[in-house]
Amino acid sequence: MTLANSMLVPVLPQIEKSLRINDLKSSMIITVYSIASIVLIPVAGFLSDKFGRKKVMVPSLIITGAGGLLSGLSALWFQNPYGWILAGRILQGIGASGAFPVVIPCVGDMFRDEADVSKGLGIIETANTIGKVLSPILGAALGLLAWFAPFLAIPVLSGIAVFLIIIWVRVKKGGDEVQKQRFRDFMRELGKIFREKGRWLYPVFVMGFICMFVHFGDLFYLSSVLEDKYHFDGILKGLLMAIPLLFLSVASFVTGIKIGSNKILMKWVAFAGSLLTAVSVAWVGFVENLVLIMAIFSVASTGIGCALPCLDSLITEGIRKEQRGTISSIFSGARLVGVALGPPAISLLLGWNLILAFVVLAGTAVVSALAALFFIKPGKGTGKTQG
Repeated sequence: MTLANSMLVPVLPQIEKSLRINDLKSSMIITVYSIASIVLIPVAGFLSDKFGRKKVMVPSLIITGAGGLLSGLSALWFQNPYGWILAGRILQGIGASGAFPVVIPCVGDMFRDEADVSKGLGIIETANTIGKVLSPILGAALGLLAWFAPFLAIPVLSGIAVFLIIIWVRVKKGGDEVQKQRFRDFMRELGKIFREKGRWLYPVFVMGFICMFVHFGDLFYLSSVLEDKYHFDGILKGLLMAIPLLFLSVASFVTGIKIGSNKILMKWVAFAGSLLTAVSVAWVGFVENLVLIMAIFSVASTGIGCALPCLDSLITEGIRKEQRGTISSIFSGARLVGVALGPPAISLLLGWNLILAFVVLAGTAVVSALAALFFIKPGKGTGKTQG
C-alpha cells in the first residue's frame, strides 16, 4: 500500500512532461487511489471481522496488482492513457482498502499481551515507513527505464505479498474465526462504540488524517523542488527523498518499542510528535538552502513517526477484537483522506504563496497536538483510554 503511492511521487514530474498535464492533474494520480480506498475501507474492515483477516487481504492484494497492471499497460496501449491510468489507480485503491488497513487489527489478533501488540504495531509502522524510504529510490530507478515502469512493479510486489501472507501469517486460534454476528447487530454495536469512545476516537482519526496530510504535502513539494529548482532527478533524487522517510522509519520503530502498553506515554508522545512537526514545517517557506529544507523535513518526519504508532496502539488496545477491524479500517481511511488531500492542497496553496502553504500545514499539525492534549485522556496506570 505504501509503495503504491510513495513510489510514484518521484516520477510525477516525469509523468507531467510525458502526458503534458499540469501538477494538479498529476496529483490526482495519488488522490483517486486514496479516495477509492477511503470509500471501501470500512466495508473491508467489517468483512475482515466477519470472515477473517487473511480471507480479505489475499483477494485485495490480487485486485491491487490488477490495477497496477492496467495503469502500466495503458501507457503502451493508448495514445492518451491518462484516463486509463486513473481507472487503474481506482482499481488499485479498491484492492488496497482490504490490504494494509486489515493488517493492524490482524496484529492485535496475533498477540495477547498489550506490550507485544504495541511492539508489533511499531514494527508494522516501521515496515510501512521502510517502504516509504525505499519507494522513492525504487520509483526513481524504475523511472529511468520508463515513466510507467513503477505501475508495472505493483503487480509483482502484490504477488510477493500474497505468497508471504499465505505461507507465513498465522493467527492464533480464536483470532481469525468467522464471526456470526448479523450486520444489523454489528452496526448497533459499532454505534455503541462511538457513543462510548467517540470522545477520544474522533480526535485520533483527525490526528491520523493530519499526519498523512502534512506528510504527503511535504513529499509532493520536495519532489517538485528537487527537480524543478535544484535539478536532481533519477536515483539521486530518490535517495534525497528517502532521507526524511528514514527518520520517520526509525522514529516509528523506536516509539513502538518504548511505549509498550503505557497509554499515558502514548498520549504525550503523540502530542510532542505533532508539536515537533508543526514547529518544523512552519519554517520551510523562509529557507532557501537545500540542506536546511532537508533538515526541516527530517525533523517533521520524526514527529510524524513518533505519533503514528501511538495512534495505532490506542485504537488496537482500546477496541474489542470483534470491532477492531472496522475501527482500525476507519482510522486507516482517515489517514488516506490525508494522503488524498495533501498533494492537491499543497499544489493549490503553492500557487498562492509558499510561506502560506507551509503555515497552513503547520497549523493543521498544531490542531493534531491540541487534539492529543485535550481529548486523549488515559485512565490511571495503563488502563482504558477515556474521553
